[in-house]
Amino acid sequence: MTSRDDIMIEITPQVLLKAYSCGIFPMAESADDPALYWIEPQQRGILPLDNVHIPRRLARTIRTTPLEVRIDTNFEGVIDGCAAARPGRRSTWINGRIRMLYRDLFQQGHCHTIEVWQNGELVGGLYGVAVGAAFFGESMFSTQRDASKIALVHLVARLIHGGFVLLDTQFVTDHLRQFGTVEVDRDEFHRQLDEALKHKGGDFHAFPAMPEPEQVLATIDRRAPV
Repeated sequence: MTSRDDIMIEITPQVLLKAYSCGIFPMAESADDPALYWIEPQQRGILPLDNVHIPRRLARTIRTTPLEVRIDTNFEGVIDGCAAARPGRRSTWINGRIRMLYRDLFQQGHCHTIEVWQNGELVGGLYGVAVGAAFFGESMFSTQRDASKIALVHLVARLIHGGFVLLDTQFVTDHLRQFGTVEVDRDEFHRQLDEALKHKGGDFHAFPAMPEPEQVLATIDRRAPV
């Protein structure tokens, strides 16, 4: 389900948070289009936090990589990376209104970034929005092999440790499917979202700012089925 907003209607950060709590999120047709679409997919992607699969090669990379992971230090760099053109994609859905709204949410502590750095350069990351014990993943990027995957693994560990119970990926891609992302119908998504909004967890900063790789992997392993 999609609907195009009237560009004269003011969408504030508070309106955006309410939209997330109702299961909808905004996108733009292109970076040059000032209007937003409100989207509520019939089939929603979620990554169950009690059944996350980390590929063996990636786990080995996380243990040995010199890449550094930081939290909430460079929102502008992350959204620039997510909006940049990539092979096979000339345009982006991140327009000026999206940037402004999520920048405001970041400043208010509702939007968060996971950033992957190499020698002082931002080479990958993701951003999303926390509401209650639900985290809504928005976009990710990578200019270095495995950087966005490393960011996602660190996000999952942080969410588990912080008491989150729902990770919304919006859609399912091959990139996400390898970690265990599944599709649920709209009714099931709303059931899980309602539970997450009632839950007392949801502390994004409960996990150490710069955890050791083994701590990240062990946090996820404890939630994986035996």
